[in-house]
Amino acid sequence: MKIAILSIGDELLTGEVTDTNASHIADRLYDCGARVFRHITVPDDEEAIVQALGDLALVSDAVIVTGGLGPTPDDYTAQAAARAAGVELELSQTALDHLAAFEKRIAKPLHPANRRQALVPKGCRLIPNPLGTACGFVVAIGSAELFFLPGVPFEMERMLAETVLPELAKRLPAPWRRITLKVFGIPEAAISERLHGAIPEGGGVELAYCVKYPEIHVILRAAAKDEAPLREGAAEVRQRLARFLFAEGADTMDDVLARLFRESGLTLALAESCTGGLIAARITAVAGSSAYFLEGNVTYSNAAKSRMLQVPPGLIEGHGAVSAEVAGAMAQGAREAAGSDLALSVTGIAGPDGGTEDKPVGTVYIALADGGTCRVERCNFQGDRTRVRAITCFTALNMLREYLLIRHGAAVPD
Repeated sequence: MKIAILSIGDELLTGEVTDTNASHIADRLYDCGARVFRHITVPDDEEAIVQALGDLALVSDAVIVTGGLGPTPDDYTAQAAARAAGVELELSQTALDHLAAFEKRIAKPLHPANRRQALVPKGCRLIPNPLGTACGFVVAIGSAELFFLPGVPFEMERMLAETVLPELAKRLPAPWRRITLKVFGIPEAAISERLHGAIPEGGGVELAYCVKYPEIHVILRAAAKDEAPLREGAAEVRQRLARFLFAEGADTMDDVLARLFRESGLTLALAESCTGGLIAARITAVAGSSAYFLEGNVTYSNAAKSRMLQVPPGLIEGHGAVSAEVAGAMAQGAREAAGSDLALSVTGIAGPDGGTEDKPVGTVYIALADGGTCRVERCNFQGDRTRVRAITCFTALNMLREYLLIRHGAAVPD
């Protein structure tokens, strides 16, 4: 079955908005057993939409269209769909009833312009929208079936899951299975080298890579009937990736750390400088983190490091705020202040200014103290301020992960 996606919106072509809808649709379709063979983006222009609909209908079995169903004058999708299908627009009583129900639910009158959202191509089939004002609809153009959904992501995702995918699934082949292995701390080229020959050619299993900075995802895909080769391939990949594999599937680094902390019974405190609280935000994003996370300090200035973490001013003057000595003192001070089992600290130069010949932009020190030892690592990261802060955060969390695995007696191979 040939399925295409049509994304509509000026904002998608100017870069003001990232088209997350298309990637979500493609991802969900793949799980159902279909691959998107074409994706087109057009502006909020009626003629461009009509042309794209006609072109895609000629070569597709189904087209999923997002965007342009709003109440404003530049929302042309419904009238373009009617033109492409060779029908008139009509005022749908069902869509009007939906607007009235939505208005009652939010206990607030809708703007009169919302009435435009009840104008749909004559003879179309409506797609319920449980979350917004615009119903979707389905029209046929030639032998193709076109599904029109709002551009608002959370509305689109719900309608896709509840109406569109179940309809398409009836005509799709067996679904694909995939296993996603999440890797950190090794370049993509080195991963490829490690995995050379891991998946036999012609065995029905595909191997792909996807960079989601600072992570790299290794994805194994196979038809549902080929589950045994898929499992065997995943086992081989896990063995070859060793310590660099930190999570699988929907799990995140944060989820993995949460489980390790709950299993260990250990507690944590943080002292952040260049990351400005990013590490604390990730840890506390997981429900139940209060069981092990005691406190976090954002000690950006030298004075704060001394006042809140008891870092001696002479240590900062002698070695600089960005140094192994200060990072270690920050971690030890945070641990003592919080009474935690562990403390993690980061201090660095995120840029764009502040670098020197000895400590260029991207120089970061990360320290982990447990009362008996204090491990400090110097890192030299590349990229702009945002990337340096992001990879600093992730590297620090990974240091915690490896520590907790070793504490549990788990081997962390090279």
